[in-house]
Amino acid sequence: MTTVATPTVVQSTTVPKVIGLDLSLTCTGVAGEGWTDIIRPRTGLRGHPRLAFIIERVNDHILGADLVVIEGPSFGGGVAHRHEDLAGLRVMVRHACWRRGIPYAVVPPSCRALYATGKGSGSKGAVRDSVRTRYGIECDGPGRYDQADAYILLAMGLHHLGWPLAVVPDTHRRGLDGSQWPTTEGLAA
Repeated sequence: MTTVATPTVVQSTTVPKVIGLDLSLTCTGVAGEGWTDIIRPRTGLRGHPRLAFIIERVNDHILGADLVVIEGPSFGGGVAHRHEDLAGLRVMVRHACWRRGIPYAVVPPSCRALYATGKGSGSKGAVRDSVRTRYGIECDGPGRYDQADAYILLAMGLHHLGWPLAVVPDTHRRGLDGSQWPTTEGLAA
């Protein structure tokens, strides 16, 4: 009788590099484990120069990432006049990830709020409070809500990969289910 050795699968002890992006034409929130940042184009920068500025800064942040988690479109009021440029920005960021071989996920705003607050309609302030109390990350000043949103996206990405940053109630975890996740085979290896 011949025996076949079964390979041992060992999970890496290194936490994957996940970057959360709350894309905006005026103030993009960026987060990695333990930190947040914003990307703010100067006042008056519009069109292609503004998109190029944001994409260049995003590229700096996603370098070497194992996963990028991007907030999906919001179809609420107040964005119709800039819909085309914002949609273009989301496509350009996804393309930048693709060119670098970085898997990306798209998380609807309601799923981000659900993961943070337990309600898909959770307010920006409630999301920010959740980031402070659950993860110990202060998001203050300009872009505070963008930073908090990006941090929740990062936390969702790590949770999806099996590296949750904190214990999250089942009611909140449902936010992971409504998101578009890439195939994760090999990401954390």
